[in-house]
Amino acid sequence: MVATSMEQLASLSKRRGFIFQNADIYGGLQGVYDFGPLGIELKNNLKAAWWRSMVYERDDIEGLDAAILTNRKVLKYSGHEDTFSDPMVDCKKCKGRFRADHIDGKCPNCGSTDLTEPRPFNLMFKTHVGPVENEDNVAYLRPETAQAIFTQFKNVVDATSRKLPFGIAQIGKSFRNEITPRNFIFRVREFEQAELEYFVYPGTDEEWHEKWKEIRLQWWIDQGLKREHINIYKTPKEDLAHYAKACYDIEYQFPHGMEELEGIANRRDYDLGNHTKNQEEFNLEAHCHENKESNTKLCIQDENGKWVIPFVVEPSMGVGRGILAILTEAYNEEDLGDGNTRIVLKLKKHLAPIKVAIIPLKKNNEQIMNKCHELKQKLMKLGIGRVALENTGNIGKAYRRHDEIGTPLCLTVDFETIENQPESVTIRDRDTMEQIRVNTSDLADYLRNYFL
Repeated sequence: MVATSMEQLASLSKRRGFIFQNADIYGGLQGVYDFGPLGIELKNNLKAAWWRSMVYERDDIEGLDAAILTNRKVLKYSGHEDTFSDPMVDCKKCKGRFRADHIDGKCPNCGSTDLTEPRPFNLMFKTHVGPVENEDNVAYLRPETAQAIFTQFKNVVDATSRKLPFGIAQIGKSFRNEITPRNFIFRVREFEQAELEYFVYPGTDEEWHEKWKEIRLQWWIDQGLKREHINIYKTPKEDLAHYAKACYDIEYQFPHGMEELEGIANRRDYDLGNHTKNQEEFNLEAHCHENKESNTKLCIQDENGKWVIPFVVEPSMGVGRGILAILTEAYNEEDLGDGNTRIVLKLKKHLAPIKVAIIPLKKNNEQIMNKCHELKQKLMKLGIGRVALENTGNIGKAYRRHDEIGTPLCLTVDFETIENQPESVTIRDRDTMEQIRVNTSDLADYLRNYFL
């Protein structure tokens, strides 16, 4: 059974070191979280899986890592300065502040209907570059990673000689001044995105939009999400973002409801069209902002030598939402009989923060401990991921701890290991709890075959 409440996940995350409230010792900073020792491993593993599927396992995608600080003109011509806002209302009674589209005519805090009229609230974090704070030095913390991909399109094409169709992938931090962050790490003010901008010939965009929907759906299933907990939502035309021709949302059944996990948008030629110079030379489909300041034509030659501005299909996921979905799906409370239970995170092994836990049967036995340290040094060199020495002194508690954090294999060094030949250890499987003996001389091959 999956997690049924956000409290289960928040409690586990804090107790076991996945996710902490930022600045907790000072009461926290709302909508900002820190990833702990296990959380950063899970996050890195999820990002690595995304990057591997996008860049390493395909031959049509390049990577990018762009700056967070964003030139104001980028967000002016992208439309963010004019449109990136949410309607906000205040409760006159309790002074609470909420998004207008998240309430139904009354305050969710106190129930009052005495609310202000909705007014726009800009979601971008503004800052200043240089020593003087004035309008000439305004910059923004980027609200999305996509715009840098568009503004670097021509540089990537020139550097790589790419032809359509091809994509540019990026993982990085984004910042949105959410009015009401909520539901643990689902909606926050500082988060990571994994975005692909896939550039295609005009006229082939609808076909590629469908392809990427299926590719991304299967990827989430490969990360451990069950298909029955996923919904594909096609946005009605009247609800589409101003830049979109069509959009699919991959939704997941989070503890708080079915919500967006990843968006896959057909953005047409809106983005490259907005940032290109000499827009009048191109037959742009999207309604773009007039741009007299760009110094580059963001176009590419087709097979006939004609210069075209590509259409864009954009699969975009929130890394934090991905982690939340994976934790939700992996969370299990199992009845072991005789009044015993265990919590186990049934994570896919490539995502598990710790791959192997080495556990001494007795922590005060010098020979056993020496063998544990020796094995850890050898196993860390295999490249399978993090190997931990669990030195709690209680084998039962060690097993339960590693069940709860999703460690696939526990390796126990006991008296047979140091007294018998050939030398062997016990390997316990997280999900089945079955144990086998493996000779230490065969251990490297066993683990490589299991993980790689």
